[in-house]
Amino acid sequence: MEAPSTSRKIFRNISPIDHRYSLSEEVVFEALVPWISEEASIAASVRAEIALVKAHLTVRGALTPALSAELEKAAAAITPEEVYAEEEKTRHNIRALVNVLKKKAPPETAPLVHLGATSVDILDTGLSWRIRGVTEEVVLPLLRKLELLLCGFVEREAETPQVGRTHGQHAVPITLGFALAEYVSRLGKSILEIEGRAKQLKGKLAGAVGAYNAASMIVKDPEELERLYLAELGLEPSEHSTQLVEPEYLLRLLLELNTAFGIIANLADDLRHLQRTEIGELREGFAADQVGSSTMPQKRNPWNSEHVKSLWKAFMPRAVTFFMDQISEHQRDLTNSASQRFTADYIAGFCLALSRMAGVIEGLGADRERLLSNLRSGGGGIPGGVLAEPAYILLAESGVSGAHEVIRKITLAAERNKTTFAEALAAEPEVLKRIGGQLAALGLIPAGGDALSFFDKPERYCGLAVKKAKAIAAKYRKLMETK
Repeated sequence: MEAPSTSRKIFRNISPIDHRYSLSEEVVFEALVPWISEEASIAASVRAEIALVKAHLTVRGALTPALSAELEKAAAAITPEEVYAEEEKTRHNIRALVNVLKKKAPPETAPLVHLGATSVDILDTGLSWRIRGVTEEVVLPLLRKLELLLCGFVEREAETPQVGRTHGQHAVPITLGFALAEYVSRLGKSILEIEGRAKQLKGKLAGAVGAYNAASMIVKDPEELERLYLAELGLEPSEHSTQLVEPEYLLRLLLELNTAFGIIANLADDLRHLQRTEIGELREGFAADQVGSSTMPQKRNPWNSEHVKSLWKAFMPRAVTFFMDQISEHQRDLTNSASQRFTADYIAGFCLALSRMAGVIEGLGADRERLLSNLRSGGGGIPGGVLAEPAYILLAESGVSGAHEVIRKITLAAERNKTTFAEALAAEPEVLKRIGGQLAALGLIPAGGDALSFFDKPERYCGLAVKKAKAIAAKYRKLMETK
């Protein structure tokens, strides 16, 4: 088998990440390449091998700035093509890389290349370095950007009335900002978790079975050699190793990424439902030349939100493989060697979804008139019916033990007679009088004032929605902007 051709046309690639999304999301794709491409994988292994040579030289007191510079120069000269070509002879990826590096490293350092290491000392360490790098340099910036955009939307719409919904039915009033503050809170906590878990990724130089057998033949303190090796890469040692780094460090990070992915998929669902014709409270940005349908010129589909949901469907199930890669039989086997390579695809898919969702929020518009109209309409049921709850609460507070049933019957009368909730309430003067007394006690109407005036504008009954929305947006804006 020959080394892969470098002249392959982009549209002959198999993965849509490498053609469709490398074109439509070029900035994200280019940011990912230095960390999760095959070129990056090889470069990380080279970096780990160089770190090992430097650790050996440090222990021997022989590392000089000039020698360090020569080693870095040798590392930069290695190409994926020559490593792949060498692998055709060795049938072993790390041995191929070692052979190439030995030829390019300063002659006096060649015997130190890979000395005391097993392949996974290089591969697992290189993987941790790459995953931490892509998380900190690409994933987290995309997450913070999205979080700040959401904070901005919540701040802008904190006081915009909206009907709260449960089960797709009108419930009680909230605000649009409060509705999206849910995602600010959920995503914000996930971002903090991801930051912490990326820092916990570990490496190793513990040898073929994790007991430092080889290193103990080279240095007096194998663990010190390991610390020097990993410090060059900004990592710390796994507490215990077989031939592998303990898999839970990476697993926990990937699972938190999957948690964040689920949050934005949930957001995408909410946004696209609120864009339904019969609801029409939100609308994605739509370019002047954009087409919504190949046959229906009037269509403006929420396709970006749908795209985010679709990416989640494609990549969320990969979490099963993350769990399966947790298990290595017979202390260590190679059953994760192929499956773990697709972690790169998962991270790419997640980043593409983040970028797309950020674009949605940037262009998201709110139809405030429609929001208010929907709130006041009763959703095709009872206009003003969303205020049945405060009517029941106020009546109960006045001393009526069966208040819920009283108000339920009034809502049935409104539905039967096709009136508003306020009109049905007015037909029960004793009930209205009791409610009016409670409203006056709360200072919501003047003493002896018209109790029905409270029920004319349901948007005034929104609890702490405005306060909570503003507080959550302020909290997570501060957290994101200090990073």
